[in-house]
Amino acid sequence: MSMLSLGERQIPLDKDGYLVDRNDWSPEVAEALAAQEGLTLTPEHWEILGLLRDFYAEFQLSPATRPLIRYAAQKLGPEKGNSLHLNALFKGTPAKLAAKLAGLPKPTNCL
Repeated sequence: MSMLSLGERQIPLDKDGYLVDRNDWSPEVAEALAAQEGLTLTPEHWEILGLLRDFYAEFQLSPATRPLIRYAAQKLGPEKGNSLHLNALFKGTPAKLAAKLAGLPKPTNCL
């Protein structure tokens, strides 16, 4: 198990870098996880992360890429709910990386 250092806090991560305890999530944790991935979170990233957290609250699971795209298109419109937009934001792995940054479990059908 690895740890994410955030000031004085040590936050446990699983072998894939996801939070062990979803209650450890905060915007600061998301920023630190993004920095580890070489990303700087923009308002567009935050919009998707919020959307993912809403999806998880509603369905108790992290969506794979296709359901994520459909949900984003439904909630944000087709200009943001498409694979090109999401892949550009999350380095070609939107479901996995966005779930990690949103403090959610790894989508079950993602390798």
